[in-house]
Amino acid sequence: MKEIEKQGKSVEEAVESALKELDAKREEVEITVLEEGSRGLFGILSKQARVRVRLKERPEEKAVKFLKGLLIRLDLYAEMETEKIEDFFKINLKGRGLGVLIGKHGETLNSLQYLVNLVANKGWHEYIKIIIDVENYREKRERALVELAIKMAKRVRETKRSIKLEPMPPYERKIIHKTLQNDPRVKTHSEGEEPYRRVIISLK
Repeated sequence: MKEIEKQGKSVEEAVESALKELDAKREEVEITVLEEGSRGLFGILSKQARVRVRLKERPEEKAVKFLKGLLIRLDLYAEMETEKIEDFFKINLKGRGLGVLIGKHGETLNSLQYLVNLVANKGWHEYIKIIIDVENYREKRERALVELAIKMAKRVRETKRSIKLEPMPPYERKIIHKTLQNDPRVKTHSEGEEPYRRVIISLK
């Protein structure tokens, strides 16, 4: 983590100087006052204030560090592709034998992502969503869910009977709802309690 020391007529002046040089906001740094500064005889400045200002680790940096440590403990190797997308940060892991991080229908991956977000955002002033992916599994899963939604909607129209899909996490249910939201003949809703909540597709 980058840190610098600055002096000024006051602690505030020294801090502002450091923030400007680091191009950072006050909530993104840790400030240590080394010298308060003092005035001597007749108000003449005898000792300047001195501070040490250190940049905090950003959530995405903590996420990468946490994942690297986890991979070492699991005796796995993976390359990490990182990407900032709008208001979230994506980390895609690539390598052999990483299926253990995905689990059935991505259950392990979702749990891992939840844990990483807890670790990464602790102590940070604003929540930054971290998306964890393995070999672009989420993209492939999304395509499969879109195809499933279209196929099941067709079956509902043909049989005129509602269909209950398997339990899914919230973001997967959202894909089903979004895919069919403009279908003129079918509608969707979710029922049940987590983690067994599922989407129901029925005729309008």
